[in-house]
Amino acid sequence: MQPTTYSRRRVLGILAAAPGLALPGAPEAVAVAAPAITWTGPVLGALGRITLFHPDQAQAERLVAAAAAEIHRLEAMLSLWREDSLLSRLNRRGVLVAPPPEMVRLLSRAIEAAEATGGAFDPTIQPLWMLYAAHFGARGADPAGPAPAALQAALAQVGHRGLRVSADRVAFTRRGMALTLNGIAQGYITDAVVALLRAGGVARTLVDLGEARSLGVPPSGRPWRAALGDPEAPGKNWDEVDLTDRALATSGDAGFVFDPAGRFTHLLDPRSGRSPRLHRAVSVLAPDATWADALSTGFALMPEEAIAEALSDRPDIEVRLLRHDGTSARIGAG
Repeated sequence: MQPTTYSRRRVLGILAAAPGLALPGAPEAVAVAAPAITWTGPVLGALGRITLFHPDQAQAERLVAAAAAEIHRLEAMLSLWREDSLLSRLNRRGVLVAPPPEMVRLLSRAIEAAEATGGAFDPTIQPLWMLYAAHFGARGADPAGPAPAALQAALAQVGHRGLRVSADRVAFTRRGMALTLNGIAQGYITDAVVALLRAGGVARTLVDLGEARSLGVPPSGRPWRAALGDPEAPGKNWDEVDLTDRALATSGDAGFVFDPAGRFTHLLDPRSGRSPRLHRAVSVLAPDATWADALSTGFALMPEEAIAEALSDRPDIEVRLLRHDGTSARIGAG
């Protein structure tokens, strides 16, 4: 199965992260002990950026180069768009023998996220995505969407319990199944880069590869901040969060749509095959970007009560939610 050219990536422009607002009591200006080193480049179809501070500029530049190499290595493994990636090979063959440990870890986290969201997040949703792309890509497509029989056939190929993951092999239990990791891979790569930089002695960095995660604060003493933009009102922010030593991911039902009327979006519910359009935006703050990425995808397809229930035993996770009527809510983390 060849991937469609459409992307499930949330193109919402929600991050405006910068070492912005001053901490209470902080001086107006603090001498910067180390210059900022930055890298920008493509990551799974999004533009990524790494900002770090290190007293040894040469070492910082080596670490940035190593981080870029790690991004490219993982992208070659996890990309849905590269025919030579391990993910594409798995989708074509239905089995992957002796998978690399990184893929095993990521798929195990994806299954954990699927269970935590009651199946709202599901990495096996690719057949459903392909159905909608093919349907609305055809001339004279029915605006009501795919025929019920076709929808049911695609749904029969979706379900994380049909994915078997072990250190020895990854395999599908049903013919026609396929994976997309677009709802979790950006977060996983972000965490991998943060781990690499931390192991290299970096204590102050912001890694934004579609999902963002920080370590420490900039030398100025002011925290990394992220402004949450309204996807339906470009340039308007509806909230702001502190990113100190945690990760942020946002999903919403604006952005890519399959049909001219905008009824069917990139957020397809793997349980019903439809786009429920429950929230304008859902932002998840979590200890790591992998978890934030997957949960933001799943929570975008869940009502507020279900999100609160899912977080009942996770005091380390916080959700900021923008409703369609313009009001907002905060769920979890106190």
